Amino acid sequence: MSEKPKAVILISGGLDSATTLAIAQEQGYECYALSMDYGQRHRVELKAAHWVAESFGVTEHKIINVGLDKLGGSALTDNTISVPEKLAEGIPTTYVPARNTIFLSLALGWAEIIGARDLFIGVTAVDYSGYPDCREIFIHAFENVANLGTKAGVGGCTFQIHTPLVKLSKADIIRQGVRLGVDYGLTVSCYQADDEGRACGLCDSCRFRMQGFQEAGVTDPTRYRK
Repeated sequence: MSEKPKAVILISGGLDSATTLAIAQEQGYECYALSMDYGQRHRVELKAAHWVAESFGVTEHKIINVGLDKLGGSALTDNTISVPEKLAEGIPTTYVPARNTIFLSLALGWAEIIGARDLFIGVTAVDYSGYPDCREIFIHAFENVANLGTKAGVGGCTFQIHTPLVKLSKADIIRQGVRLGVDYGLTVSCYQADDEGRACGLCDSCRFRMQGFQEAGVTDPTRYRK
């Protein structure tokens, strides 16, 4: 029997990344999960990431300290900026400057070290907050960077970045996850979840999540504070 190809999957502890991990596993990859402690106010999501990785029996799960709170500039990393609780025009203050660029760079580094050529990230450009680093054009550009700027890439071992959710609605993502056995009760999506993982029900992430479960006709297992 041939060995399974290795893949690095970025997991946050949220709904989308948990589904992405399930898809990677279904596609036959040996999964290495990577999460970031970037100074986010909803650090409880890292506990959720651990629970999700454990539930899927990944080969290894790393949590890397990035410390983007040292830079600030986002409602998720700067406590002086409030998390918006109403939908607004344009890119919201929950956008974290260069977050996916940094996350993918670290995932790329780990992939090169372990001999993986596939990276998975759960970005979506349908029901999302309009972050520029969740678009296909960005992912394709980073894939080019990966293959131009690594020893493996210039040696002919090309990297591929998989975005299995990018064209799916939140409801479709949930349907996929249910089919694959994702326990969404383990996940935390809220931008201002408390230490027990209870969601606010008001932020963008909560709104998209609630709408997704409703449209999918699936019971929402999220624990809300109110």
